Amino acid sequence: HSYSSIMATVRASHLLVKHRDSRRPSSWREERITRSKEDAIEILRGYRERIVSGAKSSEELASEFSDCSSASKGGDLGVFGRGQMQKPFEDATYALKVGELSDIVSSDSGVHIILRTGQECRCRQQQVATCFM
Repeated sequence: HSYSSIMATVRASHLLVKHRDSRRPSSWREERITRSKEDAIEILRGYRERIVSGAKSSEELASEFSDCSSASKGGDLGVFGRGQMQKPFEDATYALKVGELSDIVSSDSGVHIILRTGQECRCRQQQVATCFM
């Protein structure tokens, strides 16, 4: 198979902290979010440090603190492909290796830390394809 006949999808989890300039500055946690983007980044830095140090898992922190509805699934966004997420989020996710945690990523939704949890490759035809990336 040529590379163009293979579609790679990724699986990721994230923790989102919204701020007053987010596309929709409200969440299941707060009806009206008033924090600045700078404050959101500082909060997220603290969460990232706790994950990296092993004090908490990304799943635990996302469940409790993420402003995304995916919090109910520990931040799991499931499997997605190119063009399904906001571009900065998509680019950051595809740049990560499986098991790798991003630095802070800014999108129209707010600021995120992303954990890439998987990758799937499938052929556009109904045949099995092996993907080496």
